[in-house]
Amino acid sequence: MRIGVVGTGYVGLVTGTCLANTGNTVVCLDINADKVARLTQGEVPIYEPGLEELVHRNAQAGRLRFTADTAEAIGQAEIVFLAVGTPPRDDGAADLSALWSVVAAITPHLNPSVILITKSTVPVGTAAGIERRLREATGRDWQVASNPEFLKEGAAIEDFQKPDRVVVGVRTEEVGDKLRTLYAPFLRTERPFLVMTPESAEMTKYVANALLATKISFINEVANLCERMEADIDDVRRGIGHDRRIGFSFLFPGAGYGGSCFPKDVQALAAMAREQGTGARILNAVHETNCAQKQVLGEKVSAFFEGQLTDRRVALWGLAFKPRTDDIRDAPALDLIDCLLAGGARVRVFDPEAMDNVRARYGDRIEYAADPLEAATGADALAIVTEWGDFRQPDFEALKAVMTAPVIIDGRNLYDPAAMRERGFVYRCIGKLPVDGRSG
Repeated sequence: MRIGVVGTGYVGLVTGTCLANTGNTVVCLDINADKVARLTQGEVPIYEPGLEELVHRNAQAGRLRFTADTAEAIGQAEIVFLAVGTPPRDDGAADLSALWSVVAAITPHLNPSVILITKSTVPVGTAAGIERRLREATGRDWQVASNPEFLKEGAAIEDFQKPDRVVVGVRTEEVGDKLRTLYAPFLRTERPFLVMTPESAEMTKYVANALLATKISFINEVANLCERMEADIDDVRRGIGHDRRIGFSFLFPGAGYGGSCFPKDVQALAAMAREQGTGARILNAVHETNCAQKQVLGEKVSAFFEGQLTDRRVALWGLAFKPRTDDIRDAPALDLIDCLLAGGARVRVFDPEAMDNVRARYGDRIEYAADPLEAATGADALAIVTEWGDFRQPDFEALKAVMTAPVIIDGRNLYDPAAMRERGFVYRCIGKLPVDGRSG
């Protein structure tokens, strides 16, 4: 099939590349000419395992192209995916200004038989809104569908090529059949292809992310309670996770969620609920709980030093909001850095992929290390914020030797507290009693 993808951000680039990899001819459109030039030269602007290789392979095969020319990308396309940003407004609702601009820009170039699909996360009713705008501009009806993405950063290629399910919202059986054909190469293991209305598909995306975010906020709140009542959150997690109604997914306590999806989608769904007058008490609580959780590491560091952070040297391991990405949007590490700087601490950081993005934000206000051990050298405390594999089994003797004090504040519960006590570390984590190896 001939496919156009509008937007070469995370969703658009992964979508276009994976569809090209199954033999479709894909043209990706972006208004940023410099970004298009870099992509054409093989420079992938985001870190996502496996993506760069697939972009190179399909570009070389002639199946994947990048352009800033709307007519070139859209004119002959049978299917056009809209993958533009929908950031939150001040009130939490999704800002659709970029989407409406794109719809207006591409309308004169659309093939009359094209299927226009929203791939971005958009509020319920957006597909209907696009239909209305196209009808007003052209005097005819168009096929507009919803096809939400369920991609995890760090595993997006795997998620697209081996999805749990594919959800499409369509008005006609014909459009559903065409999208079934498009996705057939990814559904050979009998994963479900779920057809519903565009409104239901749009809602499905928000509800999925909001429910996962709810599980994270719930277990974090319980973990904080466990610390105060001498219970161990890992024991509690195991005790509930073996109940098949509950399971273990997204029940790992930590420093809060971040990224481009959960924070904005929870707020956007809450905004929709407010607009409809149904209330959003649970959604508001999920968001508020997460905002508070992102302060917990800073509070733990400050409490350890009895509120005296001035000139304390604190090392951070992990800056991205999760492993296997360079994305720092709403990352808990940023809250911790801001807290430490506000208290007068000296901060040195390391992350395998996100260093450039953090440097662009903080400049020379913090220090940047070439590896984890360098980050920890001379540190009065080490805070672990992202659970990269690099940090799971460090050389603890070497780590202890380079630190001014053997203090670890672990926001991802990577280590066994009893083992840390034996190694002589002061160890603080989430949902467990503190360990003081100096007195052990």
